[in-house]
Amino acid sequence: MPTLDWIGKKAVVNHHRQVPYHLLRCDRELSVGDPDAGNLLVQGDNLLALKALLPYYAGKVKCIYIDPPYNTGNEGWVYNDNVNSPEIRQWLRQTVGREGEDLSRHDKWLCMMYPRLALLRDFLTEDGIIFVSVDENEYRYLALMMDELFGAGNRVETFIWKKSYGGGAKSKHVVNLHEYILCFAKAKDCIPVLDLPPDEKAIAYYKYRDAKYATRGPHRFQPLATNSMDPRPNLRYGIPWQGEEIWPEKQWQWSKDRVLAALADDGLVIAKKAGKWTVSYKQYLKDDEGAERRSKAYSIIEGIYTQQGTNEVAEIFGDGKAFSFPKPRKLLETLIALVTAKDSLILDSFAGSGTTAHAVLAQNKADGGSRRFICIEMDEGICRDVTAPRIRKAIEGYGDTPGLAGGFRFCKLGTALFDAFGAIDLDVGFADLAAHVFFTETGSPIPKRADGKTPLLGVHERRAIYLLFNGVLGDKRPDGGNVLTGKVLQSLPPHDGPRVVYGEACRLGEARLRDRGVIFRQVPWEVRAG
Repeated sequence: MPTLDWIGKKAVVNHHRQVPYHLLRCDRELSVGDPDAGNLLVQGDNLLALKALLPYYAGKVKCIYIDPPYNTGNEGWVYNDNVNSPEIRQWLRQTVGREGEDLSRHDKWLCMMYPRLALLRDFLTEDGIIFVSVDENEYRYLALMMDELFGAGNRVETFIWKKSYGGGAKSKHVVNLHEYILCFAKAKDCIPVLDLPPDEKAIAYYKYRDAKYATRGPHRFQPLATNSMDPRPNLRYGIPWQGEEIWPEKQWQWSKDRVLAALADDGLVIAKKAGKWTVSYKQYLKDDEGAERRSKAYSIIEGIYTQQGTNEVAEIFGDGKAFSFPKPRKLLETLIALVTAKDSLILDSFAGSGTTAHAVLAQNKADGGSRRFICIEMDEGICRDVTAPRIRKAIEGYGDTPGLAGGFRFCKLGTALFDAFGAIDLDVGFADLAAHVFFTETGSPIPKRADGKTPLLGVHERRAIYLLFNGVLGDKRPDGGNVLTGKVLQSLPPHDGPRVVYGEACRLGEARLRDRGVIFRQVPWEVRAG
């Protein structure tokens, strides 16, 4: 398989594992609506924010959509499209080193994207899907990088989004009307058929009724014969009718058994016109369980344009210049409807104007869903003045547009879990450390937020995970109860299976630990894994 290399790649391939965990601190004043709606808006470097969120949401996100900088070289855009912002320059110096000063803008973009995509993959459910918007500047590089990170066999499709009506007065050579949306699955074999609800235009064709209307709704007629030239002898046969056999000019769409069953169940309509038989089948709007027929997605997305996104921002803020080139909400609603269930979690780590969050709320309103979103925006000004206000207005309503209801918590990155000397930061509480300990040990999020009343954090694959930290056993001294002794071991909540105990020190020998089925791990050194 072709591989992609660039200056600085060696420095970033494993960087996502070395990124330190940070705490997240919620700001109640900037949060909006129902705090228990399950939605988050995080302001901060998306690499640090993703690492902070991972212990809570690893393997839980059904759909990721990101619209990263396109690296067009346009320094004038507020989002700094050239990936040359002070934050990125500082990160490159720290991560890549002196070599970073010689990088081309393509090298910089790839260095920026690789660890973020590597972390994003860990958030996906086994049947999860990621969409990445990009244009021709980085498309060919991004495709190879995602082949490497997600596996070429997990590429689902490259959608072509026709973003513009036309025009192109500024185009030098060719009028470009499209962008790309790369679509990859975490495990392609696990994803279901991708389809969309029928639109109103399609539903209008279902205008006939029969005895099955109460359960299957209206139907329309579709020709049973096909013009396919594939050599399928099993699809060429005669249908018995009124003492005759009706043969297709080429072949039928269905097998003979299916056709005979439909004929017996009033599922076919046969008529003779100008001496020639025609056979149609009834296509019902609903299946046998009452679910509406859905439509196939196409690789070319049309009828949704960039200008619509600009108009939406103008309608919300009274000025279309509040954010340049926002994605139209309909585009995100289409992708969300294509791959999510009504209770799915959606993540966007390049939140920008907040289109993804708005689309999630709108889709919930449309189908009664309870989807949740996590959005991350690095730029403090954009997050405070654009992203958060837009989501708030979507929830509460604006102008003549009614609110969509819901709420979100506004969070900021706090201190790192460990200080520069490797010790646990003084701001870290039991619940914060517990989440990281459980994730470090199991690779899965903690079952529920620890309340500090018990050292037992949860059970994963028969292993019970315990944490001795800051008075959980009743001793409120800073180091009280943090050492595993025989008395402490006896007091731990019982578990019939292997036990893993995290603490500052252990006074028990290896033989005794093995006899009791206990593995001891020292805090903080054995929870610093990335």
